[in-house]
This record gives sequence, structure tokens and C-alpha cells, in this order.
Amino acid sequence: MSAFLNVNEIKEKVSLLSLLKNLGFSPQKQSGGEHFFLSMLREEYTASLCVNDDLGVWYDHGGAGVSGIRSGSIIDFGLAYWYPSTFPEVLNKILEYSKVELEKSSQLNNSVPARSQPVKVPNYRIEAINESIKKDGLNAYLKSREIISVAKDHLYELHYSVLDSKNKHKNFFASGWPNENGGWEVRNKYFKGCLGHKGMSFLQGAADKLCVFEGYFDFLSWLVDNPNDPSSVLVLNSLSFLQSAMVRAKQFSAIQVYFDHDKAGVSATQDFIINVSGSQDYSFKYAGFKDYNEHLVANKKSIENSLDSGLSLNVNNDFSNGR
Repeated sequence: MSAFLNVNEIKEKVSLLSLLKNLGFSPQKQSGGEHFFLSMLREEYTASLCVNDDLGVWYDHGGAGVSGIRSGSIIDFGLAYWYPSTFPEVLNKILEYSKVELEKSSQLNNSVPARSQPVKVPNYRIEAINESIKKDGLNAYLKSREIISVAKDHLYELHYSVLDSKNKHKNFFASGWPNENGGWEVRNKYFKGCLGHKGMSFLQGAADKLCVFEGYFDFLSWLVDNPNDPSSVLVLNSLSFLQSAMVRAKQFSAIQVYFDHDKAGVSATQDFIINVSGSQDYSFKYAGFKDYNEHLVANKKSIENSLDSGLSLNVNNDFSNGR
């Protein structure tokens, strides 16, 4: 087999569900076009790895394994599953287990990011954009992430359709926000992706202060804790924009960096601190957690548990005092 493979052809012709079946994995449950597997990338007991074969994408809700990859295309899955195999080795393994013959290509696209980015949705059409979140499912999702209080001012409800392999339009909805390149970043409980061109998102505030976030939900989590902070905000939406973010940040005198506590996030933070004067690592705000949102959710849950315990104690005291 030639070492030169057409990556786009693999994405288009090889079914991720078929690959998983040939590897010996079966979905534990199905909801619409979503198939849920016990993650084969790490140990777990609840099916949280979601595959949408119509879109050719997957997302592990339980987190990434040793590779640091938790979502993407069939190529990203291969890089995560056969980690630390090289890119050409992974392509060959995918074809070997899928039993698919592809035409030889004169060029190999082997530019793989260190970490998988949110999926760019192909063949999409935006049907409607609502300025408020109305769908119960989206409201429940945002509430579970503890950012419902700020969602109305910073998130839209997008309805869009995607042309599947049978040339039929399938309808989807998600919370979304615009980026600087004219695209829409979209997210719901089961999917994280982009409609159109990917790009950063910028919110103008104070001219001298900037807060930089890896993800938009981390920015919203910070906003819950800091509703009156006047700082400008830059959200990368993908670490592939790190260099652009550093150039932008140099326009400010004081920069707070809120990146993830995984390998890629820590490395990006170090690059930022070294290259951008006036920048400081503020990830200590969520020490012990992967990101700001994980910290916020855990903190809210801890407060609720404390309130429940206090209420129970008061009720018991009332009974013991004969009230």
C-alpha cells in the first residue's frame, strides 16, 4: 500500500461506526443519529463516547485519554486509539480495519494539530438564529453547566440543517456564538463544532486589560464569578489560534490567561507568559480542575449540598425541640 493517502477521501468514505464494529466495539445505546459507546480510550462504566456517523464525528463526554484527544473526525479517533502511532501509521490502520480501497494520492496531508479541535460541519445551512435560548434541552444543558444566568446576553439558539450522505437534510439545534471570521461556534449536550470558518471571539472592554480564554464556556463561567469585571475578553475557540491571540494580546498592558490544565493548555500558557509581556497565568483560580467550567460546576454543587445539609439539620432541630 502506498504511503501517500488522501485524507479527505478517508473521512468521506470510511464509516466510523463500521471501523468501531470491526475493532470489536458495539454501541450501548442510540438516540436519534447519536450512538453511545463505552469509551475505548480510557476506563469507564457509563457509555459517554458519542458517534454521529451522518456527520462523521465523535465526542467523548467523559474526557480525553492519554492522547489528549477527545473529539473530531475518524482520523482524530485513530490518532487517539492507536496513540502514539505516527500519522501515516494511523491512516494505514484505519484502512486495514475498514477494508476500504482508496485511490492513490500524490500528496499526504499530515499537518495534525497537537490536540483535536471542534469539528467543522460540512454541507450545512443555517435555518434560523434566535437571540434567546428557547429549547428546553438547551436550557437544561446550560443549567447543568451553571452558566444559564449569563446565557441570555452571550449565547444564541441556532437551528441548522446538514446534508447527509444520502443527500437528505437533517435538522439540528445548538447554542452558538459568532467568531471574528464570520463563522458560528455551536455546542449542545452531544456536539461541539463550527458552522463556517473557525476564528476567535472578541468582546471589547477596557483598553488596557484583557482576559484570554481557551473556550467560550470557560469565559461564561468566569463571567458568572466576575459579572462586573470591565476587562476586554478574547476567546480562542481553538488553540490553533494561539499565535494570533498572542499578537492581539500585546496591545494590552495587563493580561490574564485562563487555559485548561491539560498538557496542551499548560504548554500554551507557558508560551503566552514567555512571549507576551504583562501576561499572568490565572489558572490557579480553578486549581485541581481541568478548566474554569469544571470548577464552577463543582463549586455550585458543593454549595447546594451544604445548603441541603443545613436545611436537614434545622428540620431535625425543630423536631427535637418539639416544634
